[in-house]
Amino acid sequence: MIVYKITYPNGKIYVGKDETDTLTYFGSVDSNLVAADFTETERDNFSITKETLWRSVTGNKIELAEMEKNHILRLKSNDPDIGYNRWPKFARVK
Repeated sequence: MIVYKITYPNGKIYVGKDETDTLTYFGSVDSNLVAADFTETERDNFSITKETLWRSVTGNKIELAEMEKNHILRLKSNDPDIGYNRWPKFARVK
């Protein structure tokens, strides 16, 4: 099981988890959020990177979920200016 970070061409990120560590799995990001940030021309040549942030062969689902949340908060990928995670809810400090 892994926690990973996807980085899009605009620099925004998405943090996700995968119980099976499937190489070709790129998360369940809201595709409408990502699509809204790119023009049709920008979509013609589109590359993303996937980086493993945490890996465990002995962890459980609870630990995996906790590690995902910790990385989302640490990287602030739930801030719409930084990333595409929408959970946990981001609250701007005034």
